Amino acid sequence: MRILFALILTIGISLLHAQTKADTIKLLQQTVKLYDLDFTDDEADSMMGNVNGNLQVYRNMHKTLPVNSLPYPFAFNPAPPGTRIPTKKIKINWDIPYKMELPANRNDLAFYSIPQLASLLINKKITSVELTKFFLARLKKWGDTLQCVITLTEGLALEQARKADMEIQQGIYRGPLHGIPYGLKDLFAVKGYKTTWGTTPYKDQVLDVDSYVYTQLKNAGAVLCAKLSMGALANNNKWFGGETKNPWDITQGSSGSSAGSAAATAAGLLPFAIGTETLGSIVSPSTRCGATGLRPTFGSVSRYGAMVLCWSLDKVGPLCRSAEDAAIVFSYINGTDGNDAGAVKHAFNYTGKLDWKTVRIAYAENYFKRLPADAPEWKVLEIYRSLGANVKAVNFPDSTLYPVNLVSIILSAESAAAFDELTRTNRDDLIERQDKGFWPNSFRSARTIPAVEYINANRYRYNLCVGFSDFMKNYDVVIVPTFSGRQLAMTNLTGNPVVCMPMGFTKGGTPVSITLIGNLYDEATILAAAKAFQDKTDHNKKHPMKFMEGSN
Repeated sequence: MRILFALILTIGISLLHAQTKADTIKLLQQTVKLYDLDFTDDEADSMMGNVNGNLQVYRNMHKTLPVNSLPYPFAFNPAPPGTRIPTKKIKINWDIPYKMELPANRNDLAFYSIPQLASLLINKKITSVELTKFFLARLKKWGDTLQCVITLTEGLALEQARKADMEIQQGIYRGPLHGIPYGLKDLFAVKGYKTTWGTTPYKDQVLDVDSYVYTQLKNAGAVLCAKLSMGALANNNKWFGGETKNPWDITQGSSGSSAGSAAATAAGLLPFAIGTETLGSIVSPSTRCGATGLRPTFGSVSRYGAMVLCWSLDKVGPLCRSAEDAAIVFSYINGTDGNDAGAVKHAFNYTGKLDWKTVRIAYAENYFKRLPADAPEWKVLEIYRSLGANVKAVNFPDSTLYPVNLVSIILSAESAAAFDELTRTNRDDLIERQDKGFWPNSFRSARTIPAVEYINANRYRYNLCVGFSDFMKNYDVVIVPTFSGRQLAMTNLTGNPVVCMPMGFTKGGTPVSITLIGNLYDEATILAAAKAFQDKTDHNKKHPMKFMEGSN
């Protein structure tokens, strides 16, 4: 095994070949300095027996290597003591336009909203098979351009579309996703299809399981058309087939890791897609591609059948073209099947409406002060004030609540454990990137993180969760510039939900975004606030010109 393992994991004299007891003591003393410790000669001498004993335990453990799906039997709970998880569910009445007509230019269907497409289907203006073939054609035409499709699930899609048509014809209607095509980030398992995790070591992997998210959407009548590209092992946008592109500027990458989900949705190759986030993987590609991404409260969606990167940070959410579409999709995937220890059931009571006299909206003044006077973020505040909101200036508490970069320790340790088998077999050499900033080096470096420090990082995380909950209890929505300060790391650690949506465009014509942070288990309020902004503006209704061409 590599030198790092020899130094850090196998300190015992039998592996390190120290010539004398004094050499071993010195080596132990030098090694523990990596952990900010200092031991005397006697203390190091006393350690040798335990170190060698631990080594033998490691060797016995490594006779079998854990697969990614082996559960971690401890679940992160983002809710501080006393937090009430809402359980009383109220029926959602979706606003489906009844008199929707097919567009004169059939290509315009590519950018219809979910309610608009649902109206066409329920009123039999178009069949699910026709709609599915339309989007399959777009995926075939533009998938290579954007490098956003890993597997086209055409046979399955047409089978599901025919079933949807038959049910709708019989008067069986499952709701606004019935017959609607969509795509999955290729870390969700679907029986009979490859689940590649975006990287060469797993590019031929077929898992004999249907993921929870796929099952929920299948039960809703949605039609799976493609498994979409993701950055290798959920990092960035480079995968074994290339680099997923930004539909607004195909010289740019789409950002990641829900790269294909954001690009395909923004380009109108699909009405919506599902992504995941550990530390920015919904927010970042939504920003780059101009999608509306919902990163729900941690644990809101079971991750059963999905690749594990980080048990205490991974979250599942929709990438759409509007907040209302995201609300519809989330309403069907929200929940758990009992197979994810970190998932909980909570009510999602979305109405799409807010009482501006009572809703408590704030903006991070300390972040906004860093922006130029003509920055589009200021216009966002003006829009909300024009709606009747009392937008309060607050100091976002990142310097007081998050002075230490805890997320790097937690994410690195958990991800290295999740892919222990990949590292120990040296198959990590097949991963597309081998630079110091990518997974192979991260997984190796994480071997230097002591269990004690990982556990203590999570204990400090508890303080962060409590402190941030105390901050957020005064507000329903907090508006932040998407990548300002430390809020992205903080809210991923605390598990708070966010909506990231387009708020304008750069001079070069590429999208820029704003982020709304909500309270735990209250996706409904931030989605309603996002919808209000989108009803008042047209940023999310603009589409990349290149992809407004036909599918034929």
